[in-house]
Amino acid sequence: MHDINLEDGDILAKQKELASKNEDKLSLHGVRAINVMGAIGSGKTALIEAIHEKVKDKVKLGAVAGDVAGTDDYERFDQAGITAYNLNTHSDCHLDAHLVDHSLENMPLDELDLLFVENVGNLVCPADFPLGTDSEIVVISVTEGEDMVRKHPKIFSQSDIVVINKVDLSEAIGVDPEKPRADYEEINPNGRAIFTAAPKDKGIDELISALNITNN
Repeated sequence: MHDINLEDGDILAKQKELASKNEDKLSLHGVRAINVMGAIGSGKTALIEAIHEKVKDKVKLGAVAGDVAGTDDYERFDQAGITAYNLNTHSDCHLDAHLVDHSLENMPLDELDLLFVENVGNLVCPADFPLGTDSEIVVISVTEGEDMVRKHPKIFSQSDIVVINKVDLSEAIGVDPEKPRADYEEINPNGRAIFTAAPKDKGIDELISALNITNN
């Protein structure tokens, strides 16, 4: 049951407390966790699948499939051989630390090295809710246009990496991926931008390296 008592403080303080507990639990089991945010259709699931395919012989990878409803992403993870848990928020436009805690209770943490938490698909709500992960990445697609970073500065300013995905389609749709990269570097000079095209295996090795996955 999704029940958070907020009588003793504000919601952000409570979320930070719960996120810290998630972080401790993951650390206790030796699991690194990555919060993957991005709009619907940006390619979050495909990127996790592509990473898994490259590291599965070295890294035991799991995924929480966060969506408002449905099991589509969970089924994709399961079919790819990724240990997964389906997490539906039913009405909320984001995951929160409490929901993630319930997911962790249903995951074989002792059997995992790395956990991807795929957040609900949007670029606004998830920015306000820490989950207790080690790092945060935001995935955008060139099909969303050149102005996505400028329109959603908060989520990009706090991310460790922005993945600019589907760059193989850039020329066909007339979008220059260098523009969102420049916007990101202006908003977040400490972050890193990576171009990818998951089905073409473009940028996946660079992303794996940037996330330091094979050195868990």
